[in-house]
Amino acid sequence: MKTLVFIFALMLVSSSLFPQNVDTQNLKYELLCDVQVLLDNPIMLGQTPNGIRTIYPIIGGTFEGSKIKGKILANGADWLLTLDSTTSKLDVRALIQTDDGATIYVTSVGYIHSNPDKSIYFRAIPIFETSSEKYKWLNHTIVVGVGSFIEGGVSYKYYMIK
Repeated sequence: MKTLVFIFALMLVSSSLFPQNVDTQNLKYELLCDVQVLLDNPIMLGQTPNGIRTIYPIIGGTFEGSKIKGKILANGADWLLTLDSTTSKLDVRALIQTDDGATIYVTSVGYIHSNPDKSIYFRAIPIFETSSEKYKWLNHTIVVGVGSFIEGGVSYKYYMIK
């Protein structure tokens, strides 16, 4: 009985904290920024219990959008895990710095998958962490990155999910 009372109380509290008018029919998005990441030569860790691990050190890059702009600092990497002949899993950790001096920690997971038609599915989900008052909205913003390969690295279009 105590469990039932607790669940009911939790439902009442949560319904008062979160609006019930969430539009679940139309997913909306907006371009956050274009990202170019420059990568150093890969470090081959080789076959591990989880797959083939290859580390791609980040040596720089840029990002630019209407709400945020800056550079990617040369101190992170992608700890890429090749799962099989068609699929790799992203595991990126990096620091970025906005043009007005805010520092933001970014972790990103995702997949690169080669489809049978030779197209590439390259998607990432970056998570942002910052103490900056100006950019604190990033701490709770869902973003999806659509990636592609460029000379010397990778490029993304980051879209905010509204």
